[in-house]
Amino acid sequence: MSACGAEGAAPTTVAAKGSGCDYGLEEDVITRRLRYQVAASLDGFIAGPNGEYDWIVMDPSIDFNALYKEFDTVVMGRKTYEVAAAQGGNGAMPGLDVVVFSRSLPPATHKGVRILNDDPGAVVKALKDKPGRDIWLFGGGSLFRSLLDAGAVDSVEIAVMPVLLGAGVPLLPPGGTTKLVLTDHKLLPASGILMLSYSVAGAAASAPGIRYVKPKSRQAAKRPPAQKRELSRKRSPAQRSKAKRR
Repeated sequence: MSACGAEGAAPTTVAAKGSGCDYGLEEDVITRRLRYQVAASLDGFIAGPNGEYDWIVMDPSIDFNALYKEFDTVVMGRKTYEVAAAQGGNGAMPGLDVVVFSRSLPPATHKGVRILNDDPGAVVKALKDKPGRDIWLFGGGSLFRSLLDAGAVDSVEIAVMPVLLGAGVPLLPPGGTTKLVLTDHKLLPASGILMLSYSVAGAAASAPGIRYVKPKSRQAAKRPPAQKRELSRKRSPAQRSKAKRR
């Protein structure tokens, strides 16, 4: 066993720089965070009027494997869980422990999924006290409001889609005001998605940088042949003749 722990295990509370224990976090001391990580329309909805999400734009530069590796636990509300469960597997997500908060569903345990009637704030606090990767607040907006009011949310990370829904499930139901501090942002030109990462002001831990967007390869950064031909065409005959002699 290395200083990083058993292979494939969640990181412990401390990872020294240069130790090879690279979990994609900036801090030497790893603080387990609750991160509200969602896609939202430009007018502030996280789902359509009937819970639909077919409006979410995909972008090839988003590395979902890298994103999922930042977490080992997912928390969600009943409505979000029912959408996930309708896809099969009782709403389980490979490699992640799913915790569902509900006041109407009976407590239950399935493979990879726990349904609880307990206070979300207390449960999340207990999860944060344990070693592990970050906790993904998957939705919905009502659970976000509850955990935000409880002071349990550390970051708000929104992928803003270039879509106007006009109606649907809001990013956050009405309530108190919360100040945010911008940590990182990335624009994805191919799709028009704007990635935003905010820390909740006064939270115990800061939001991470956006590290799950694939870097442009050197090949992609080079001008394509068509563009090179266009630039060559715009040169004067004297410039083209000079370039050939080099």
